[in-house]
Amino acid sequence: MDHGWISVKVHPNAGKDVLVGVGPGRFEAWVKAKPMEGRANEALIGLLAKTLKIPFQALRLVKGRNGRHKVFRIVE
Repeated sequence: MDHGWISVKVHPNAGKDVLVGVGPGRFEAWVKAKPMEGRANEALIGLLAKTLKIPFQALRLVKGRNGRHKVFRIVE
């Protein structure tokens, strides 16, 4: 079941992990992980799941695997 979409601008290699809402379904995130071998994406997914209180597996990265602007779909 599809529960919505999330758009995130991510800043990898930051000093701390922080997620800030900037509008409905829009976030800006800072993650400590470096953008190598998918580490920043994994850290971002973990941060989103923890903050939104949803399972890690419920987030699907559908756009922006290698860019700073990412789109996620929340599934059940």
